Amino acid sequence: MAPVHQPVLYQEIIHALRPKSGGRYVDATLGAGGHAFGLLTESEPDGQLLGLDVDPQALELARQRLAPFGERAHLRRASYIGLPGELALLGWKAVDGILLDLGASSMQFDTPQRGFSFLADGPLDMRFDPSNPLTAAEIVNEWPEAELADVLFRYGEETASRRIARALVRARPIQGTLELAAAVEKVQARRGGHHPATQTFQALRIAVNGELEAVERVLPLAAGVLAPGGRLAVLSFHSLEDRLTKEFFRRESRDCLCPPRQPVCTCGHQASLQEVNRRPIVPSGEEVQSNPRSRSAKLRVVEKLVKAETAV
Repeated sequence: MAPVHQPVLYQEIIHALRPKSGGRYVDATLGAGGHAFGLLTESEPDGQLLGLDVDPQALELARQRLAPFGERAHLRRASYIGLPGELALLGWKAVDGILLDLGASSMQFDTPQRGFSFLADGPLDMRFDPSNPLTAAEIVNEWPEAELADVLFRYGEETASRRIARALVRARPIQGTLELAAAVEKVQARRGGHHPATQTFQALRIAVNGELEAVERVLPLAAGVLAPGGRLAVLSFHSLEDRLTKEFFRRESRDCLCPPRQPVCTCGHQASLQEVNRRPIVPSGEEVQSNPRSRSAKLRVVEKLVKAETAV
């Protein structure tokens, strides 16, 4: 059974994680299982994979795609924040490779009922996990104008956040994605070929799902469960996610975090990771041409140092 589509930076991720027979791997953002398919294929005959996702629709697609691998694939509806607990249930003390493919998937964007996109009308939902009580509709229609503006500026890096928030409050109640996009378009000009509502939708999605807070929490958890020599690959599509990843990787790759001018180290920090690539890996021109959604992708990879015996 072949993958339905080629996920972003597919070959680069498989190469970075170096799957091998007998290895244990985690796809902590399973989606439809494209990357997981590659990890299981390359770790034949007895490599195993734990796949996590909070989206039941994605999980069902992944179950179908990964069915040929039988008991080698362990799929769970769970957040990557619960990674240590999920590994404990399997009796895995450490793993050889972990993938975090951050943000929303193409499948979610292409399903109007999920409300992630303004290309078709849908409800103001934007939840990865349908059991999450917070929706985009609540933020847009109920949050105070100042808080709404803060969300747009902080998570969407939207310089017109105050003007857009004011317009959205005046337009309440806003019923669907096309109505939201139209309200933004009235006060924001198109920039660089992008729809004026692009950053607003991005900001709302990140806020609904607590994405940045989750990334901050999962990075040390993932690094902590890597076996010596194991690798963590993080694929991000947003500058804020990439910045969090880069800062964590740089910090945990240093032996001392004291100020540069301090003559003697007093922090006692020891490096536990080694950056595999100082510069992020980005899609080729050919990949961007065949899949425009890959254009903002950045891949960073670290390896657990053999001397690191304790969790980060």
